[in-house]
Amino acid sequence: MIRLEQVSKHFGTMVAVDRIDMEVPAGAVCVLLGPSGCGKTTTMKMINRLIPLTSGRIFVDGRDTTGVDEVTLRRSIGYVIQQIGLFPNMTVEDNICVVPDLLGWPRDKSRKRASQLLDMVNLDPSVFLKRYPKQLSGGQQQRVGVVRALAADPPVLLMDEPFGAIDPINREVIQDEFMKLQAELKKTIVFVSHDIDEAVKMATRIAIFRDGKLIQYDTPDNILAHPIDAFVSEFVGSDRTLKRLRLIRVTDAMMTDPPRVKADDTLETAVRLMDQHGHVSIVMVGPRGRARGVIRHDAARDLKGVVGEHQEPLPGVVNVKDDLRSAVSQMFTHGVTWLACVDDDGFYKGYITQKSITQVLGATYRDR
Repeated sequence: MIRLEQVSKHFGTMVAVDRIDMEVPAGAVCVLLGPSGCGKTTTMKMINRLIPLTSGRIFVDGRDTTGVDEVTLRRSIGYVIQQIGLFPNMTVEDNICVVPDLLGWPRDKSRKRASQLLDMVNLDPSVFLKRYPKQLSGGQQQRVGVVRALAADPPVLLMDEPFGAIDPINREVIQDEFMKLQAELKKTIVFVSHDIDEAVKMATRIAIFRDGKLIQYDTPDNILAHPIDAFVSEFVGSDRTLKRLRLIRVTDAMMTDPPRVKADDTLETAVRLMDQHGHVSIVMVGPRGRARGVIRHDAARDLKGVVGEHQEPLPGVVNVKDDLRSAVSQMFTHGVTWLACVDDDGFYKGYITQKSITQVLGATYRDR
């Protein structure tokens, strides 16, 4: 969707961006990272020609942007900044509809679009459409700023540290809502950030800049597992293995189709299954397969009776959609080395262990 070919920007004798080659696939979220003054914001602003190129070419959806009228180009690219820039004398609804109105959309269509977008970022249209920016919190204003950039349904969205001025709690919430929005809309996004944790959470590709040069461009997992040099290694942090826990889902590290027992099974059956599989415990499920409890081998081997009479509460469960950070956190919280994995309805799908987490993390290191 976006391609940069030998793109450079000089301010007098200063080289701000130096011969950047980069492609952003359609539907990807590309986060530009690096220290202050490294060229990341200048690179992003050259995409919609807020800053003109000194040399090189930029293509958006196959078109060379140097051959496109600036106004036409900018109307086809959504733009979100940290300062938001809502018009104070316009309602939220009219703020969102600025570009659709300029493009001549029918009023009914643009207002319906505004209502849908507000709902998608968890702002009740019946409450917020007729409010003015001064009646919104900072986090609410930022959400309106994001959906305003999406109102005309542009294929490309540029974002310049859009969540940087929001407090940490609201920032996490808005990031989550934005990711849900992106999962549905699948825009191509170039996103400037100074926060490696934000980049790891939100990006499908990360570009790390230094002194105007693109040092490494790769997936978050590969950058964390295989930083190209000492600068990138130091920039992403010494805790980069812990950061990788956010990138991997429980379903990718869990053991599937595990043995299980029901309440009316005998303890002998439970012990036999544990012996067959080399397990020290086994999960008890309900009649339809929901995780209900656990039987421990050392407690069951000398007892008689049925599972339901001797089962213990599960020390914790984790959803298969959660990331490994959630799983590790639960393991430490409950002082265990494994967790039962369930789906949204509580059905038992497998189990995850500290060893399986270590193995899946190690696979990426070994790949390179």
